[in-house]
Amino acid sequence: MSKEFNVAVVGATGLVGRQLLEILEEREFPVGEARFLASDKSEGEFLDFRGDALLVQCLDEEAFTGINLVFFCAPAAVSARFGPVAARAGAVCIDLTDAWRHDADVPLLLPEVNPQEIAQARGKKIIAIPGAAAVALALVLKPLHDLSPLRRLVVTSLQAVSGSGQSGMDELRVQCGELLNGRPCEAKVFPRQIAFNCLPQTGSFAADGVDNEEAAMIADLRRLFDFPELKISVTTVRMPVFYGHSAAVNVEAQGALDPNQARAALTVAPGVELVDDPTAGDYPTPLDAAGRDEVQVGRLRADASRAGGLDLWLAADNLRTGAALPAVRLAELLLLGSEE
Repeated sequence: MSKEFNVAVVGATGLVGRQLLEILEEREFPVGEARFLASDKSEGEFLDFRGDALLVQCLDEEAFTGINLVFFCAPAAVSARFGPVAARAGAVCIDLTDAWRHDADVPLLLPEVNPQEIAQARGKKIIAIPGAAAVALALVLKPLHDLSPLRRLVVTSLQAVSGSGQSGMDELRVQCGELLNGRPCEAKVFPRQIAFNCLPQTGSFAADGVDNEEAAMIADLRRLFDFPELKISVTTVRMPVFYGHSAAVNVEAQGALDPNQARAALTVAPGVELVDDPTAGDYPTPLDAAGRDEVQVGRLRADASRAGGLDLWLAADNLRTGAALPAVRLAELLLLGSEE
């Protein structure tokens, strides 16, 4: 890779931002200048990158001068405000937030699932990737959809507290300490106690009772598969786990979906690792998936209640597999034409 790009990371000091820097370094992405941007609370911090300690700069409207590529890892409101600013400055913006995912004029891309959209996305200045839970689901569902087109999905998505950022992780840690020492704990980040508990809520509820994270997952999957009629039912649950989203998934295909055929397809699917020997205690867990690039999938079995049904379980690192890695992979395809 001889060509280099000046890269800015907005939200570089956050959980996803730090993971993204690690992956840029691991994959030897050709970074010329690296510019780390954050709020004034983080201004003056230093982050390690390629053996150097680089100063974190305050994000403002002049921050994108001379930048070719921007990763937005900060809150959605920041991306909504500064994405167009960076685009006007000439940078390609890859958004890891939900600010642009449902804008029909902004491509939603996951290279392993809808690579045919890469050509149409070139020339666009703002490009979105799906949410972490949708990324993990889509990587597993794509090879099954290729075997037999999907008809209906029923998903219970179990989501780690790191999906709420550092504050969510801190709250779980503090609550556990308080309760283990016999003291009451206080809920500030989450609506109720998260320690030793699980909450069937990951966002805010609409009038119909649907959580906005549930609605977003449905919209992401339908866009990725270009299948607006796909029937999907999702329940999201916040779990007392630091890293790793997992999901129980019931898949109904339009034709027969044999578990052995599904295993064979998943074995060779990009971004997927089959971990499926339950009699030997071999199945995915969030702990095992943490730090790995692949979505782990197992517990594959026929749904005996109807033809064409398949049950499975998956786990993936929500920060790495679900956010930072697809963003860097997308940048490679857009700017370098890599198909590796």
